Amino acid sequence: MTQDELKKQVAAAALQYLKNVPVIGMGTGSTVTHLINQLADCDFKHDIEAAVSSSIKTTEHLQSIGIKVLELNQSGDLEVYVDGADEVTPHRKMLKGGGGALTREKIIAGASKKFVCIVDESKCVDVMGKFPLPVEVLPLSRSFVARQLAKLGGTPELRMNKDSGQPYITDNGCEILDVYNLSIVDPVGMEQSINNIPGVITNGLFAMRDADVVLVGKGSEVITY
Repeated sequence: MTQDELKKQVAAAALQYLKNVPVIGMGTGSTVTHLINQLADCDFKHDIEAAVSSSIKTTEHLQSIGIKVLELNQSGDLEVYVDGADEVTPHRKMLKGGGGALTREKIIAGASKKFVCIVDESKCVDVMGKFPLPVEVLPLSRSFVARQLAKLGGTPELRMNKDSGQPYITDNGCEILDVYNLSIVDPVGMEQSINNIPGVITNGLFAMRDADVVLVGKGSEVITY
């Protein structure tokens, strides 16, 4: 199966977690896009009263299939949040944020009773860090934060918008430093250390609030752990 087919396969497996849930949490990324597309044709779609979304792009997609989108302040805590990941370990720790929505994703994950991570097998790793770690920062702190990240052994690069050639700006009006050359053997400790740097909004390690369920599209089956 192609990677896209694996994403569709694992998205289909995630639908069962959205049944009988009046307000769902929805993440961002290509696998989630497949999930929303499949949700549009589900017979239980009309039982979903609303969703809480981690990005403007996901909000627009949900609204396009007729699902109302609420702010987290309106919904309160959620039963289920479904999202993808850029890397995930056997211990269900994740690295996320390739799509730039890491802060909202982390907030919604924290407000959810069950976090379901959906990935294809290419995202499964024993040690995270091959994929650059996104760190969302206040623009005025960018250079300072970059120096501190270098002290941790990483090589930070400012994420650029490929179309405009200007710094990539998140939905929160902030910038992202992508940190290369890390070997993240202690994801909880690194998540805490980076978040303690003044000017950091958050980083893409989901280790303190990890996934409750990971669904992996692998070959002709979906593995759950």
